[in-house]
Amino acid sequence: MKPAPFDYAVPRTIAEAVEALGDTGRKAQVLAGGQSLILEMHLQRVRPDLVVDINHIPELDGMRVEGDELRVGALVRHAAFEPATAVPGPLGTLLSKTVVNIAHPPIRSRGTMAGSFGWAHPASEWCAIGVALDATVEVTGPDGARALPAGDYFLGPHRTTRRPQELITAVRLPLLGENTGVSFIEHRRTHFTFAQVAVAAALTVHDGVIADARIGLVNSADRPIRARAAEDSLIGTETGPLPAGPRLPGEHPFARAGRIAATQDAAPLDQPYADAEYKRQAIAVLVGRTLLEAAADQRARLTAREGYHR
Repeated sequence: MKPAPFDYAVPRTIAEAVEALGDTGRKAQVLAGGQSLILEMHLQRVRPDLVVDINHIPELDGMRVEGDELRVGALVRHAAFEPATAVPGPLGTLLSKTVVNIAHPPIRSRGTMAGSFGWAHPASEWCAIGVALDATVEVTGPDGARALPAGDYFLGPHRTTRRPQELITAVRLPLLGENTGVSFIEHRRTHFTFAQVAVAAALTVHDGVIADARIGLVNSADRPIRARAAEDSLIGTETGPLPAGPRLPGEHPFARAGRIAATQDAAPLDQPYADAEYKRQAIAVLVGRTLLEAAADQRARLTAREGYHR
């Protein structure tokens, strides 16, 4: 099947892109990596009148640290995050652990983080991390620039608070402190399918006590969600000795947080090969294991720092 006919614009500046998108009489789509858009157009599930290709706007490329945030331009490809050293500190580790779960190398070499936020698929890894870390989505439209908190940005599958005439210019992620450990675990049927469930976790620990917890759930509702009830159950809890294997005792705080996330935070939908009950079981297990890995990561960072300062 071939795409329905469409016009094609290649702006050279953000202003030109916004002008192209601002024609309210036309249905427009933005092309950055196009790894989801082109497929949907070929299947004619998406039929834009106009495709606005932003790949020739230099100011949308590149990522940099600004204060206590990482600003990721709209043209930064997934593959840029594969080296853990590409971004400083625990955030770089989290992004590196996550990105290898996104499709396969050809997709990662073209797709973009900002494109994931624009597409807003419930199974998007980046979107769940954005919600968990309180990221900000920068957009520019005919009325100027806006900063949209990720926690309020997603409304449902492919639905966000971004207006059709607005262009995502960047995503801002907060840098994570040195006392934070991170992990990301994904469960899927095959390497080339969407995640049935995935979990991102960041644990901040001071003197063996959890001071902050961030848990993002992938494909566990009709949008990416933050497991706030599970997080609350962890605050003030001592990490204690960490189990050696992935199986957690039922009374362990991480196992309890997994059950809370599955029953109170998640709202999974039935899907082929994974009904809602199956997903709840997977969420409970994966949350526990991801928290365990994050705690181990934090402890390893602490040990490395203490060894360095001896």
